[in-house]
Amino acid sequence: MEFYFAGTGDDVRAERLLAGLQPVLERHGHRRVDTSEAASLVFHPFPAKHPRSFRRQNSGMFLVGITTLGGFDDPIAALYPRLVRSLSNLVVSLTPEGKHDIGDVHLVTLEQGHVRLPAHGLSDAFYEEFYRRLEPLATSRLVVNNIFEPDLEPELWAGDERTRGIGQAGRFLAELDLLPAVFPIEDVLSPRELRQLKKLYGIGGLSYGNFSARLDDRRFWMSASGVDKSRLEIIGRDILLVKGYDADRNAILLSVPPNVEPRRVSVDAIEHWMIYRENPGVRAILHVHAWTDGIRSTEVTYPCGTYEMGRAVADLIRTSPDPVHSIIGLKNHGVTVTGDSMEEILARVTGRLTRSVPMT
Repeated sequence: MEFYFAGTGDDVRAERLLAGLQPVLERHGHRRVDTSEAASLVFHPFPAKHPRSFRRQNSGMFLVGITTLGGFDDPIAALYPRLVRSLSNLVVSLTPEGKHDIGDVHLVTLEQGHVRLPAHGLSDAFYEEFYRRLEPLATSRLVVNNIFEPDLEPELWAGDERTRGIGQAGRFLAELDLLPAVFPIEDVLSPRELRQLKKLYGIGGLSYGNFSARLDDRRFWMSASGVDKSRLEIIGRDILLVKGYDADRNAILLSVPPNVEPRRVSVDAIEHWMIYRENPGVRAILHVHAWTDGIRSTEVTYPCGTYEMGRAVADLIRTSPDPVHSIIGLKNHGVTVTGDSMEEILARVTGRLTRSVPMT
């Protein structure tokens, strides 16, 4: 992985942080480059009072915004708007203790919530822990490309009993008033910042989860990204048929009817594809931004929609005592539930879900 430092301006704390981080990155096999065009990881310092964005050179670039901010009681409230305004994937805040000193280091991402790392004088142990937190996020692969092929069988253009079950599940969960994100995001961001967030992450609209149901040995129906889950009606727009994953093109393959303007399938399609492929008995999958106690959970909070997040969840389900009837936690994000049918899943989780996802 190639990395690039986008300058530090007059922020001596950011300069110290990056100077110590470079040898750690190089020790782990990464290479510093002179231009951002050649980098997949970019470190971009910006002033806390006036966050500015960095012009991304490609969609695969992982951007780490660095700023210095002190005196906050709530790191999410203080730093999350700056993550959005700077168009970063991860924001690192250096809490000042003196003119050149660095106090606690706070990391905030869209998925991971908040992590606090005591700087301890920027020791080798600190940099290794910083790298341990950063590496799985920065190297994960988003699977958000969709390839639409107008080859859906005519008898499926109006859907079937499985798509009707998905629509019913959407209406049922809408009544539970689940959060569109893992915390009350509207309390942190202004309407303008929320619009910017949706544009940055390619979100058609924040929603509380997604649903899918197996059609046959290789295909499954799944809800589209960002649609109103209480109104899943049109095949190819609100509910799509996933027929595979193309590793060479890193894209989800979908069958759609002709004369329908398709929407992107949910970003969690890669996760569902892995689960169905490895567990023939699974007939339906539910993912919601909610929680239930007493479940196994992923250890690393990969960004949603990444191959690595899908792999982590699928591994836990495959090794469950009963993969067909599993409830797996996605750290700081929500739960994924497998079952015989969507109706069976809803009956099993009713009364067990809580709106608030524990953040660690």
